[in-house]
Amino acid sequence: MQAVFTKKEPPKWLLDMWKEIDDKTFGKGFDCFTEDAVCNLGVADWKGREAIRANLKAFIDTGFTALHHVTEYWDAGTLKVFRGTVDMTPDDRSRPTVHPTMIHFFYMDEKDNTKVRRWVGAVGPVAFG
Repeated sequence: MQAVFTKKEPPKWLLDMWKEIDDKTFGKGFDCFTEDAVCNLGVADWKGREAIRANLKAFIDTGFTALHHVTEYWDAGTLKVFRGTVDMTPDDRSRPTVHPTMIHFFYMDEKDNTKVRRWVGAVGPVAFG
């Protein structure tokens, strides 16, 4: 099977999820995931929407604020690809803000194509000076 990607504007569900992370609210923006979604970000292996929400919150709560920027969004139906950058500003203002690149693959649920079943992504480097 061959996937055909179309470059599009990022969908509301994706922007809402990033906004929840950027605003540190972790609310309804995570409803884009199925209840049993799997997330693999780097070495992370989180199973379930609530585990994804809790683990991302715990990561953000380690002392920085994030601001996500969309560079590209590509849609191939059941597979969506997002590329961008994130500004990671430490709470300790004596440390520099870093701007790692991101690539994320969102595999949509076969039964409900409005929900993400699996999220695979990489962000890096994320070290603060």
